[in-house]
Amino acid sequence: MTADAFPQDLYDAQTELHRIRAAYEALCRGLPWSVDPASGWSGEKALHSEYRRDVPDSPGYTPEQTAQESRLRARLLELSIVVSEHPYWATLERGAVVDARMELKRVTRGGHRA
Repeated sequence: MTADAFPQDLYDAQTELHRIRAAYEALCRGLPWSVDPASGWSGEKALHSEYRRDVPDSPGYTPEQTAQESRLRARLLELSIVVSEHPYWATLERGAVVDARMELKRVTRGGHRA
């Protein structure tokens, strides 16, 4: 199956879903560990481990971080619904949907149609 096998609107939605997911993950990696200000702690070593975790205080999210996280998360949910409920999937045989879905993910990772 090639990129041309998918309707353009489905292809575009999946491409944007990859882009928004990457932006969301990048944002979340840089956010404090707690949404609200919270004190840090030191954890005891776990059983069968020498690892001890020290967690610093969290300043909490800024209003801008909260807004950006909410906006990206809402767009992720919206695009997920658009892709998963697209009428194209109903045109395929039941057993072919999963393979086609995985192929759509694969061909859209680069962000441009071949």
